[in-house]
Amino acid sequence: MSLAQHVTANEGIDRVPPEGEEDSYNNEEFLWRTLSYDVFPPGDGAGPISSPESSLPNTAAYKVSTAKRAAQVGFAIVACWFAAGIVYGFASLKPVLIEEGVYGDLCQVADRSDDGTGDGSEKLPCAAQDMRLNLFFIAASITTNASSLIAGWVLDRYGRRLCYVFSGLFMIAGCVLMGLAFQIPEFDGYLVANILLSLGGTFVFVPSFQLANAFPKHSGIIVALVTGAFDGSAAIFLFYRLAWEASGRTFAPATFFFGYTIVGVLLLIGEWALMPAHAYHSTPELERKLEKAQDATRDVHDSDDELESPGAIRRVRSARAERRLSKLEQIEELVGDETQREDRVQAEEGRQAASGIWGVLHGVPAHRQMLTLWFLLLLLLTVLQMLRMNYFIATIRAQYRYLLQSEKLAEAINHFFDVALPVGGVFATPFIGLLLNNLSVATASAVLTFFIVLIGVLNCLPYAWAGYSTVVAFVLFRPLYYSAVSDFATKIFGFATFGRIYGTITCLSGLVNFVQSGLDALTHGPLNGDPTPINAAMAAGGTILGLALTTYVIVQGRYFRRELQQKEAAERVQERLSLIREEREAEEAGYGTMGD
Repeated sequence: MSLAQHVTANEGIDRVPPEGEEDSYNNEEFLWRTLSYDVFPPGDGAGPISSPESSLPNTAAYKVSTAKRAAQVGFAIVACWFAAGIVYGFASLKPVLIEEGVYGDLCQVADRSDDGTGDGSEKLPCAAQDMRLNLFFIAASITTNASSLIAGWVLDRYGRRLCYVFSGLFMIAGCVLMGLAFQIPEFDGYLVANILLSLGGTFVFVPSFQLANAFPKHSGIIVALVTGAFDGSAAIFLFYRLAWEASGRTFAPATFFFGYTIVGVLLLIGEWALMPAHAYHSTPELERKLEKAQDATRDVHDSDDELESPGAIRRVRSARAERRLSKLEQIEELVGDETQREDRVQAEEGRQAASGIWGVLHGVPAHRQMLTLWFLLLLLLTVLQMLRMNYFIATIRAQYRYLLQSEKLAEAINHFFDVALPVGGVFATPFIGLLLNNLSVATASAVLTFFIVLIGVLNCLPYAWAGYSTVVAFVLFRPLYYSAVSDFATKIFGFATFGRIYGTITCLSGLVNFVQSGLDALTHGPLNGDPTPINAAMAAGGTILGLALTTYVIVQGRYFRRELQQKEAAERVQERLSLIREEREAEEAGYGTMGD
């Protein structure tokens, strides 16, 4: 699972203290900023008052028809559904890989088994084959997280179009290599091919959030649809496995992957035939255009004095006013009228108030933010949860084969998981935004900790009902956790440093997934296939870190709110003193006049 794949908002407000006064709440500024994945932004990423503007050209969405913009958003969602997260359907593809004998040459003759426990319908992998297949997934997972940083950098520096082109090329190359690997036994291209597919997914997914600017009033819905498309893409390999089984296992993987190159081809065609060449204006940019369109003084030019008659001046200024008002109407149709914009600001303020800690580290340089317990606790918890989730995805069949001592039951739970993973993600996405927007960060952290404990306990019980319950809890927790991480990052650290903070968490969490190979070796070796010690250890570690984060948020939140209350009280005192001072000055001025 990639951290980059779940965000709850693509823009928001940052609290920015005066320059050189990061810990001060006096005379602070508030800026509406757009989320960026760029981990290498100009400067430190927490400018005192303004954020750097992109040097890339932009397109005015109000100059493009509604139908065309809707088609562009629809194309992006479909592209994400077919490409963004297909590598996370590994649990569905793994039985096909085993049946096709992928890495079967690693097994000794004595280790080979066609029926395992005798009650399953599919072959069982030997330890060496199972670990190599899991590495196939681990490499793709790590690549997805690390490449999100590169994709963010390319997006901010060169635009969405180049990202989509890269995605199309990666998809085509990955599918061709995968097809050749299945067709030519001597050619081991599986690992590289899966890495290319993960790159293709990242380079189409991360830039797709930018399409939310096509309909600013509905940007939240678009973000949710794109996120849901990522979750749904995990079903691609499930659909293939079902077709493979329905064909009597004659629908060869090589045929599927060679045919799937059409996705990359259509992505390239659609990019040049339909998609916008440049990004649409963000909300802050549209707000500035709106201010200009509302300025009636722009109807008057110095060159008007050169006109011969007052009538000509009126006609010229009237034409300018007409064009300005027409533009104003177009912009307001896009972003909403004054009432709708005010409602949007109030909704954002409500979200800030509900969080309990909004703005606690806003305006602080990124390197200082990374030295705080806020960052350290969030990083450690995320590293552990990503490792635990990817370990579960890669080993679910083997875990329940051991726990239930039945290949048939393990196969049934695996197949249930194959369906539940994409369906659960799509189902949960719209509710996650509502949940995170209305709960405090402390409460949301407590909910995450509850899921960590619940999954940890259920995943250690050797019962079929516990296996199904674990899957249900897992597929709901997975999108919730990753959405919560991005949500916490914007509320605690701010949009200005989001790229560096989120990028660091993403990269380190991905790199730690190399440990998963060691966990596989430990499971197949000293633990003799028993996943319980590893599951129990990760559950205990997650519980401790979850409780620590929740407690820290509660304590610091109270301290932060007390500071805000003191600030507000100080401001009221200053207002009263100013009024008293003005009254005294007025009285003294009055006495002076009487004396004269």
